[in-house]
Amino acid sequence: MQRWVLILLTVLLPDLCMGQREADLLICDFEGPDYCSWEVTGNAFGNAPARGTLPGQLVVTGFRGRGLVNSFLNGDESKGTLISPPFEIERRYIHFLIGGGGYPRLTCMDLIVDGRTVRTATGRNNRPGGSERLSSRVWDVSDLVGRTARIRIVDNHAGHWGHITVDHIFQSNSQTDFDQSKELLLSTRYLNFPVKNGAAKRRTRIVIEGNTVREFEIELADADPDFWVFLDVSAFRGKTATIEVDGLPRFSHGLNLIGQDDEIKGAEDLYREKHRPQFHFTSRRGWNNDSNGLVFHKGLYHLYYQHNPYGIQWGNMHWGHAVSTDLVHWTELPIALYPRQFGDWCFSGSAVVDVNNTAGFQSGDEPPIVAAYTSTGRGECIVYSNDGGLTFTEYDGNPVVKHAGRDPKVIWYGPGRHWVMALYHEIDNKRTIAFYTSDDLKSWHYASLIDGFYECPEIFELPIDGDAYNARWVLYAADGAYRIGTFDGKTFTPESDKIRFDYGNCFYASQTYSDIPPADGRRIQIAWGRVEMPGMPFNQMMLFPVELTLRTTDDGPRLFAVPVREIERIQTPLRTWTNEKLTPRKDLLSGVRGDLLRIRTRFEPGDAERVTLDIRGVRIVYDAKTRQLSCLDKTAPLSPKDGAIELDVLVDRTSIEVFANAGQLYMPMGVKFADENRSLRFFCEGAPIAVESLEVSEIASIWP
Repeated sequence: MQRWVLILLTVLLPDLCMGQREADLLICDFEGPDYCSWEVTGNAFGNAPARGTLPGQLVVTGFRGRGLVNSFLNGDESKGTLISPPFEIERRYIHFLIGGGGYPRLTCMDLIVDGRTVRTATGRNNRPGGSERLSSRVWDVSDLVGRTARIRIVDNHAGHWGHITVDHIFQSNSQTDFDQSKELLLSTRYLNFPVKNGAAKRRTRIVIEGNTVREFEIELADADPDFWVFLDVSAFRGKTATIEVDGLPRFSHGLNLIGQDDEIKGAEDLYREKHRPQFHFTSRRGWNNDSNGLVFHKGLYHLYYQHNPYGIQWGNMHWGHAVSTDLVHWTELPIALYPRQFGDWCFSGSAVVDVNNTAGFQSGDEPPIVAAYTSTGRGECIVYSNDGGLTFTEYDGNPVVKHAGRDPKVIWYGPGRHWVMALYHEIDNKRTIAFYTSDDLKSWHYASLIDGFYECPEIFELPIDGDAYNARWVLYAADGAYRIGTFDGKTFTPESDKIRFDYGNCFYASQTYSDIPPADGRRIQIAWGRVEMPGMPFNQMMLFPVELTLRTTDDGPRLFAVPVREIERIQTPLRTWTNEKLTPRKDLLSGVRGDLLRIRTRFEPGDAERVTLDIRGVRIVYDAKTRQLSCLDKTAPLSPKDGAIELDVLVDRTSIEVFANAGQLYMPMGVKFADENRSLRFFCEGAPIAVESLEVSEIASIWP
C-alpha cells in the first residue's frame, strides 16, 4: 500500500564495495490505489494514479512500477491540480520522472515553499510526433534543507499535449539521477538481459570506444525476470563496452543482472516451451512480424523478418534472419539488419540476387544479394551482401527514394530489363501502391500509382492453369486481397476487382520468394501469423510456406494456395480410411488422438446438414445447406467440386491451417487448445456422407 509518510530506503551505491551512503527518502511513488493525502482539484487526474497509458494516448514509457500521475484522463481538454501534503526538505536534491507537454506554468510540477514557487519543471513535448516517455530530472534544493515544502502538479492547458505525467519523487544527497551504467570487457558471444513483462521500458545503449553501437528499449527486470533475451556482441569481442540504462533507479538490480555468456540464458528449454509451434518458424526470443527479404540463393531459402529481439511486443524493429534448405527446417542466424540509431528503425522490405551486378556491388565470384528496406528516419534504403546474405553493407547514397510510405518490394522486370520497386504510398489521404523503376537499384524514377492497397505490397506474374502463354500479374498488399491484371514494367492495369485471398484470423503481411530457380518455378509465399503466445519468451509466428498458383474457376482466374510439398518430409501416416459410409451416429476418428497433425479428407456431403472435423475441441464445420465452411468465428463460401469437398488441415500447437478444394479456400487460424485435450472427431449430421478418403498423419517437430 502506498504511504505518504516519508519512507526510508537504504541503497548501496553500485561502485562501493563497503560502507553505506545516507539513505534516500521517498516522497511518493504513486503505486497505491489512491492519492492518499494529496489534494485533487479539477478533472484531469481522477481519484487515483493511472496504470500506464490512458485511452487515446500514445504509449507511455519510462515510468517506474505500475502507477504514475497522468493527466490525460478524458484527453487533452481536462484540467486540474494535484498537491502534496507538507514535507520537510531533508536532502540536497529532489529527483523525479516527468513527461507530457512542455508548457511552462501550464503543464508543470512546482516545488512550493512559503507559498512561493521555488522550483518548476515541465515535460518536453508540445509538438506533433513527440514521445510519451518520462525522463529523469533533478532539483538542487541544498539551499532549502530544513524548510517545509509542498509539490504541486499542474495541468492548466487544453489542447495538443495539454497534459503532464509524473512518477517516483524522492529526496537524495546524491545528484546522480536515475541513469546507471557499468563497464564490461567483452569476452563471450552474448550479453544476456533480464526481462520483466510490464516493467517500465528503459532506453539502453552499448557504447564502445565512445560510439553507440547498439541502442534499444527493454523492460529490464529488477529481479526474478520472466525470461532472458540476448545481444550478440561477438563482433566486439576483446573491447570494453559501457552499458548505459536510462531512467533506472539506483536501487534497481537490473544492471547487475546483465551478464556475459557463450550461451543464451534459459536455452535449456529452447524450442520445448509449452506454446512453441513445432513446425512453423518462430524466433528464439522476442517478437516477430512481417516476412521480409524472401530470396533463394545458393541452395538456401532466406527468411528475414521484422523482429524485436528485446521483448515480446512490437518495437525496436530489426531484421531477424533464418535459413532453410527445404522450407521446413529453419536455422536462426544472427540479426541481419540493426538500426543505424535509436528511432531509425529497420521496417519491412525485400531482397533480390543482382545476377548481372547492375548496382556494381559485387566483390567476389558470386553475385550479391541486395535488400531494400524502409529506414524510418531516412526513407527507402538499399544494402548489399557479398557473403551470401549473412551481413549487409549500407549503400552510401541512401536513401534511394523518399516518400510518404514504406515497405519496398523489388522485382526484376525481364521484358524491360529493369528493376521495379512497388511501395506503399500515402497521398491526398489515399492508401496506394507507387511503382518506381531503376536500371541499377540505386537511381529510381517514379512511374505510376494505383489506389486501394495498404502496407507491404507484392507483385508477381503467374501462368493460368500452368499455361505460360496465358499469364497474368497479381498485385496485393498486407491483407492479401489481390487484383489480377497486366503489368508493363511501369503500370499495373487491373482486370478484376479486389479478391479475398484468406478467410482466417491471423494472416498478414506476406511475401513471395525471389530468384527461385526456373527448374523449380514455384511461387512460394510466407506470411506473418498474428498469433499471441501467452507466457512465452517469444511472440507471433510465420505461417507454413505455401505454393501459389492461378487457376480457372467459375468466377474467373483465382489464386490457389497449398502447403509446399516439402511438408511430406516430416509427416508419418497414422491412420487411413477409404470408401467409408459415415452415418450421423458414427465418429470415424473415435479413439484417435494427436498433437502435431496433418489431416486430409475427401467426402461427398450428399444430403447431410453438416460435416464436422473436431480437432482437440476446435471445430471445422462444413454446412452443406449454406455451402459454407467455418472455424471458430470465421466463415467462408465453399461449394463441392465434382460433388465432393476436400480438406487439407495442418495442426500445430497454436494454429490450424485449413486448405479446401485443392487450395481454392485458405483459412489460417490462430487457436488455443485445451491442454489436456488431444482427441479427434469426424462426424456428420442429418444424413450419411460418403468418405472417399481420410488420412491422419503425425508431423515431426522441426526443432532439434
